[in-house]
Amino acid sequence: MAFWPNVIVATPAHSGMGHTLTYRSELSLTPGSLVRVPLGTREVLGVVWDCGDQPPEGLSQAQTKAVASVLEGLPALNGRWLQLVRFASQYYQRGLGEVALAALPPQLRELDGVQLARRLKKRAKQASPDPKASRSPAVADREAAPALPDGQSPAENPPLTQTLSAEQAEALASLEHATAPILLHGATGSGKTEVYLQTTRRALDTVSPDGVLTQVLVMVPEINLTPQLEARFRERFEPLYGAGAVVCLHSGMTPAQRLASWLSAHTGGARIVLGTRMAIFASLPGLRLIVVDEEHDPSYKSQEGARYSARDLAVYRAKIETDALAASGQRCQVILGSATPSLESWHAADLGRYLRLAMPGRIGGGALPRLRLIDMNNQPKGAVVAPPLLAAMAERIQRGEQCLVLLNRRGYAPVLACHDCGWKSGCPHCSAYRVFHKLDRTLRCHHCGFTERVPRACPDCGNLDIAPVGRGTEQLEEQLAALLADVRRPDGQPPRVARMDADTTRLKGSLESQLAALHSGEVDVLVGTQMIAKGHDFRRITLVAGLNADSALFASDYRAPERLFALLMQAGGRAGRDAAFMGAQGGASEMWIQTWYPDHPLFATLKLHDYPGFATEQLHEREIAGMPPYGAQALLRADARTQAAAQAFLNLAAEQAIGLPHRDDITLYPAVPLTIQRVANVERAQMLVESGSRAALQRFLAAWQPVLHAARSAPEARGLVRWAVDVDPLAI
Repeated sequence: MAFWPNVIVATPAHSGMGHTLTYRSELSLTPGSLVRVPLGTREVLGVVWDCGDQPPEGLSQAQTKAVASVLEGLPALNGRWLQLVRFASQYYQRGLGEVALAALPPQLRELDGVQLARRLKKRAKQASPDPKASRSPAVADREAAPALPDGQSPAENPPLTQTLSAEQAEALASLEHATAPILLHGATGSGKTEVYLQTTRRALDTVSPDGVLTQVLVMVPEINLTPQLEARFRERFEPLYGAGAVVCLHSGMTPAQRLASWLSAHTGGARIVLGTRMAIFASLPGLRLIVVDEEHDPSYKSQEGARYSARDLAVYRAKIETDALAASGQRCQVILGSATPSLESWHAADLGRYLRLAMPGRIGGGALPRLRLIDMNNQPKGAVVAPPLLAAMAERIQRGEQCLVLLNRRGYAPVLACHDCGWKSGCPHCSAYRVFHKLDRTLRCHHCGFTERVPRACPDCGNLDIAPVGRGTEQLEEQLAALLADVRRPDGQPPRVARMDADTTRLKGSLESQLAALHSGEVDVLVGTQMIAKGHDFRRITLVAGLNADSALFASDYRAPERLFALLMQAGGRAGRDAAFMGAQGGASEMWIQTWYPDHPLFATLKLHDYPGFATEQLHEREIAGMPPYGAQALLRADARTQAAAQAFLNLAAEQAIGLPHRDDITLYPAVPLTIQRVANVERAQMLVESGSRAALQRFLAAWQPVLHAARSAPEARGLVRWAVDVDPLAI
């Protein structure tokens, strides 16, 4: 007897191949099973969506290809995972396979049944106890299923918890009975991580009705936040649940590491998964808690491939899991934590959809940093760092304290230019400038990666005097080292200035070593981009300085004030986190901001650390303008060989949208080039789609898909490379 499984494979929405492909199988395959199937001349990994015992109408057995193999020994992905993939595919207007296959480890997509069986056998052997083995726990398989000592249950182990503040205790009490998603609005240094840890312990101690070990997913916005949080979770939970209880999932891991972590989570061996946005699609059969730390961060929204929001999917995934647990009376809880929540989450709490819990105080009674604005109109012309700020930094260094300087631009200078003929270091493949990196003497495009050595003279006129324009973290590190050269630490040594950005943390282990140097006191001044401004628990930093903050004050993007306020408030929150240290030093922590517009209203609100006031004002402005969260938006993006072809496709798609469902509720704006309209010799254009109703926008976008596929083949769109819909875009 033959069966006809419908299989999802990695095909993007713009390919027009459909969500599933029908194959033939001699076995009835369970939905969620992983299979190898032929696709063209290749054999690829697929996920069984459903399986029927009759061929689809009009399709004979001879017209179908057979499933090549089934990845046996691996449990099928459960129905809740498939439901999450279906929702993400529908809401974000992407192909099922585009979402599902991207969520699986790259190495799993390359293994056949025999190779996977060999890998699983090896894991099982490593996980089994061997009385003759002399290896240490550190060498043993960290992905093995945890075994508790003497048959004890987790609840019989010592609590391994810290003393809670009154605010932490109140938040935990509210969390115990909450049924809605939680928005944990805690000030920087208020102890949100301890709340996460104790809520995690509570979730892991829950006994699942089906006997599956309960699991927790903890998400962070960026890889650089993983090591510090991972250390705390391992310290707290590995003594209780075993050496393989905590695993990580992020793009900085090797393919083998990602596969090992995914398998451990999928088979229930890992109790806690720490990861970036990709971890939202991790297979976790016993999921009971999802924590989204720094939930406001734009990094949770993917900007390539299936452009999903991991934060929003976390809320939906918790609902799926809770619905499945309804009969047992259990639930899957989701906690969104931040000192500066996204306005969408804040608005949802105002409407009662989320439960907002406030933790405004710092642990130990420490004070939030005092804001000091430096009016650059009154400073010496061309000053890199204003003299008052430089003096304040010198004073802190002399007392053995640390300073943090934020400049959200890496490299030595954003442009290299010739002032004789006007030549600038433009990228030949992009409509952007190549950044000057002095350490390796290169001009590097941060968009397409094109890199060249710095020319000895101007390529256009031969002038030897080509100079950097603007300032990046590399140059600021060099200049601060020179400006502070005469200052002395308490031990009589000159201060050490270090830099942390995407360039200095590129090599394996470099991030951990830099953080260790800062925590040990070796570094006196840390210069960095936004990656140092959030999530880190720096204990000896007492002064934070923000340079070049004005660039976002008058940006055309309506989200710019929200991003700037969050960045500055988060950066300031790195100062004065250790109340005992601040008390011993006898001073107050400060945040200095250099600005040409000290009277801007944003700074007045920031000075009071008044995020609720800022959110109320911003939401009022957005309501008047009909902007999210009071309206819904999507972008139709087109990449083509010429700008004319890209815009022709968009305009044709708009013309052919007449008569579609809810067209009268939709506003289609004219097609325009992106801010950086050419990247890697591909021209880019976009069209804004807007509606006052999210449901109307979703129905329109779904009905628009066939029109977009047809428009791609039109003569006007000749030269189109690809198109994509970006739902809930973060930048326009």
